[in-house]
Amino acid sequence: MIRRLSRRAFVSSLAVLAISSAIAVVPHGAHAQPPATPRRIGILTEGFTPSEAQAFRQGLREAGYAEGRDVVIEWRVTGGDHARVPELAADLVQSRVEVIVVTSTLITQLAKSSTSTIPIVMALVGDPVGSGLVANLAHPGGNVTGLSLMQVELGAKRLQLLKEANPQLTRVAVLWNPATPWHPKGIAALKAAARALPLKLSFVGARTPDEFRSAFAEIGRTHAQGLYVMDDAIFFTHRTTLLDLASNARLPTSYSDRQFVDEGGLMSYGPNTEDLCRRSAGYVAKILKGANLGDLPIEQPTKFELVVNLKTAKVLGLTVPESILLRADEVIR
Repeated sequence: MIRRLSRRAFVSSLAVLAISSAIAVVPHGAHAQPPATPRRIGILTEGFTPSEAQAFRQGLREAGYAEGRDVVIEWRVTGGDHARVPELAADLVQSRVEVIVVTSTLITQLAKSSTSTIPIVMALVGDPVGSGLVANLAHPGGNVTGLSLMQVELGAKRLQLLKEANPQLTRVAVLWNPATPWHPKGIAALKAAARALPLKLSFVGARTPDEFRSAFAEIGRTHAQGLYVMDDAIFFTHRTTLLDLASNARLPTSYSDRQFVDEGGLMSYGPNTEDLCRRSAGYVAKILKGANLGDLPIEQPTKFELVVNLKTAKVLGLTVPESILLRADEVIR
């Protein structure tokens, strides 16, 4: 099994890594030319994983930008404390960065409130149109572009995979966040998918970690046989609590991000976030080279991954069908 550091674990080392990697190398030799002033990129995030940060840097290198020589990255990491986002966003604006990369719906909204002129590139945002962040994918308008996680469209597939993993499943609880703008649209898509499977869905909301326990108490009262957790920055940041509650409830659970499964969840299906981070660097490069923001449509994921944790399945007494295992990109045994 491949072990990954959590975003939270990476946060503490992120600032040191960013500073050390941003030091320009002075060329040797009497005739060496001094480097041009590096361009400044801001990243406002809950915290990239090491592999996601590496993928972003790789995307910059592919576009001809070396960190320290051509660009300096200004990292601002919330660590899950979203109350700090306005302050961190304002700090990036005052630092005169030329572009800001963001990683959630809430962070994008607050970054937009901080500047209407600095280009904002979305790397990991669930549904930019459904959240009201942009007008449409082809012509986003304003100062925001980038990539969509396409979570609404992927909802039906995730629900289908959960049913396929446990064919006896008839009742599923859906954990959602009423404060997340695109979740109502996602719920409508799940209801349509459930009719075809067929599954009876119960929707339970939680806005903050303080509401998680009461939400799971309500989930217990629905007699759900499985749990579907909608993609949300709050849920991801506090995933350890969610994983513990799902484990105690003995519920087979589907997530959108593989990190839940790496840390003990049953299964996940969603975009490859490393690929999206790499591609977001391509947007940054185009902007630094003078591209018109209005000419940069929002793109969708092209790489998806299904991850299954057979250790968790065994604890739950669940035999995952071979049809699922054969399609899985990774099986944790």
